[in-house]
Amino acid sequence: MPKIDLALEKNKDQNKILVSELQQKIAQIKLGGGKSKLEKIRSQGKLTARERVDYLLDNDSKSIEIGALAGYEMYKEEGGCPAAGVLVVMGHVAKKLCVIVANDASVKAGAWFPISAKKNLRAQEIALENRIPIIYLVDSAGVFLPRQDEIFPDKEHFGRIFRNNAQMSSEGIVQIAAVMGSCVAGGAYLPIMSDEAIIVDKTASIFLAGSYLVKAAIGEEIDNETLGGATTHSEISGITDYKAKDDSDALNRIKSLMEKIGDPPKAGFSQIKTCPPKKKMEDLYKIIPFDKTLPYNTYRIIDCLIDADSMEEYKADYGKTIITAYARISGWAVGIVANQRSIVKNKQGETQFGGVIYGDAADKSTRFIANCNQRKIPLVFLQDVTGFMVGSKAEHSGIIKDGAKMVNAMANSVVPKFTIIMGNSSGAGNYAMCGRAFDPRLIMAWPGSKMAVMGGEQAAKVLLQIEKSKLKKEDEKIDPKKEKELLKEIKSRYDKQTQAYYAAARLWTDAIIDPVETRKWISIGIDAANHAPVNKRFNMGLLQV
Repeated sequence: MPKIDLALEKNKDQNKILVSELQQKIAQIKLGGGKSKLEKIRSQGKLTARERVDYLLDNDSKSIEIGALAGYEMYKEEGGCPAAGVLVVMGHVAKKLCVIVANDASVKAGAWFPISAKKNLRAQEIALENRIPIIYLVDSAGVFLPRQDEIFPDKEHFGRIFRNNAQMSSEGIVQIAAVMGSCVAGGAYLPIMSDEAIIVDKTASIFLAGSYLVKAAIGEEIDNETLGGATTHSEISGITDYKAKDDSDALNRIKSLMEKIGDPPKAGFSQIKTCPPKKKMEDLYKIIPFDKTLPYNTYRIIDCLIDADSMEEYKADYGKTIITAYARISGWAVGIVANQRSIVKNKQGETQFGGVIYGDAADKSTRFIANCNQRKIPLVFLQDVTGFMVGSKAEHSGIIKDGAKMVNAMANSVVPKFTIIMGNSSGAGNYAMCGRAFDPRLIMAWPGSKMAVMGGEQAAKVLLQIEKSKLKKEDEKIDPKKEKELLKEIKSRYDKQTQAYYAAARLWTDAIIDPVETRKWISIGIDAANHAPVNKRFNMGLLQV
């Protein structure tokens, strides 16, 4: 019998527990405002938001949900806002890859919280940068008034959505809206600024002000159906283009419209027939340490993610704390930039710590990113990084200069970038390895991963020193017991803010995913990116060494 590695089996068990916890949280989120609210929607002859999206998507086609954890454990005073009260999915409708945005009326009648606006803007950003159609399934009571100051006036607030509507139309990106419930106040502009609008008879309405507000404002008495129902807007105002008898009829009309859209120009990324990885995807559970401080061999991770025998490593013997390699994922050519988490030796025989970016690794990555841009190869960043190397030797050898070149090359890259946070994502390492600030087309985290300026232990000690210094100025002292308690309190608070769920709730990542789903997310992401031709020249002058 083969010998069982207890450490690997322990990793497997603990990582599967993390995945199980993720699945349980997602299952709860999918209930939206609760079973009773969902049943109330069905009793009105309507489909729920998730039923609408499921109806639209092609059978047996792959899809991904963006921002399912948006709003997680936020807005507790208001009773929470599961999935930010809006469903965003990328998938195929009538064999056309598109983004679907569906208001969840079971969550505060589909009202918009600040995180709801951020999630809608993210959906539009995905459609805009990939030049794929976007479908809006509208059923919303408008802005959540108690938080209007956090959603109404600023650049990245509610109004930005209409600005994006206009820009996408001007660039020929198809937008189709179906009003399937309430569509009020400023929100009424979204479907009308789309290219085509459908309205469902009897259950949907569009108006800037409802009957009660009209009565209060100008004294006119009118019912909502006459004011802004399907017949009014299809026959009198001409605001909508199609009247549907029910939700299914509206969704069938969308499928019909999508089916007639012509094929877009392609970016031309290389794709061949896919083949499975050399190692089973499930082996990822064994390889990833539950304790994120422990080293592991990143090559084993890569073997579970890429098509078998497709890897061609670039500068394998140089800058070993980052792995750079050409490979294929689901047949798509990719350039992989991955933090090596095992301890390695450099060319001088010196020990280099895993997960740390040294000058030679940054230099190698800069050159590799330039190569991928020259050859039109999408980039995949596998992040498990604790930051750049520090200390006198690193500073004297120009680590800041080398790091700046890597960040510069990555930031100016015009090929699509995809980021997977496997473990740690700390400090400037987050930036160099294509964190959210550097526009990855998709950024996903694995369960148990962490994102922060520095580790919890180090940060807590720094914050404690600041607190002690403050008390010293006030001629006060902390006794050892109180100091220990304060350190524990600071670390606990800090650690919570570093967790993957904290980041996903605020859309710093697009999703927390089961590691075995990674290939699917990257494949769909590149498929979407292939709809947007690369038309900017990469400034090679920026990469001169």
